[in-house]
Amino acid sequence: MKKTITIIIVIAAIIAVYFIGKNASKDASPTETPATNTTNTPATTTSTNTVVDTTKTVIGKSVEGRDIMAYHYGNGPTEVLFVGGIHGGYGWNTALVAFQLSDYLKANPTAVPEGVKVTVIPVLNPDGLNKIVGTTTGNFTKADAKADTVPGRFNANEVDLNRNFDCDWKSTGVWQNKPVDGGDMAFSEPESQAIKGYVDTNGPSAVVVWYSAAGGVFASNCHGGVLAETDEITEVFAKASGYPAHNSFDFYATTGDMTNWLAKNMTPAISVLLTNHTDTEWAKNLAGIKAILSHYSE
Repeated sequence: MKKTITIIIVIAAIIAVYFIGKNASKDASPTETPATNTTNTPATTTSTNTVVDTTKTVIGKSVEGRDIMAYHYGNGPTEVLFVGGIHGGYGWNTALVAFQLSDYLKANPTAVPEGVKVTVIPVLNPDGLNKIVGTTTGNFTKADAKADTVPGRFNANEVDLNRNFDCDWKSTGVWQNKPVDGGDMAFSEPESQAIKGYVDTNGPSAVVVWYSAAGGVFASNCHGGVLAETDEITEVFAKASGYPAHNSFDFYATTGDMTNWLAKNMTPAISVLLTNHTDTEWAKNLAGIKAILSHYSE
């Protein structure tokens, strides 16, 4: 009998707890998730590109964590991309000519035609540039450069970035008659990943990349023949600048070249090789730039 009474009491207690808890849950206020204010959130694109403001974007970081910057001028739907400093301190004048272009467009905004957007990436290899001139900005001169610039050609992983793109990529490339590291695979390096991400996201109509030193304008090609538009802008830049035009780069075999990768992806691209490693030849290049912008304003 006592056992039966004990069981009844336990069951009654369980039922009472159930109904008390149920009534309490009805009276409790629901938990609210604070609303996210998106109005004042800084604009970002993908994980690769961070928009600082409408005039500049951090497209990625170098091996040593330096920002790779892109500067924007104009807001038209047709984007023309200019890139310098892929070989860092070895080709420091290619970074300097790109900085000169940025300064020029900032001072002369009407130089960008209606319907055109110009993007300038002055330094694709900031670690290599810093190694030779001590900065990644345009505030340097020939006097700041070390005598031996070759170590600055490579990124901090000792990879030649212009052998790290997906056109005939090889782990060991060639520079002149020397073997160079092409990376563990195409786009193994954060710098090449950064430019790939920018191009894939934004789809520029044309790309101009500065190198040194051979003195000429070279069309891009990755076994598919030179694109008709590439052939046209090669001639446009060459004629205006006075540099000779070349259908291909035949001084030695290159693998993993950036502009050839662009050609593989059907993006018109040319390489502009400065005549030496110290001069920007600004007057010649400005004439070529103006001709390219005029071409895309038509």
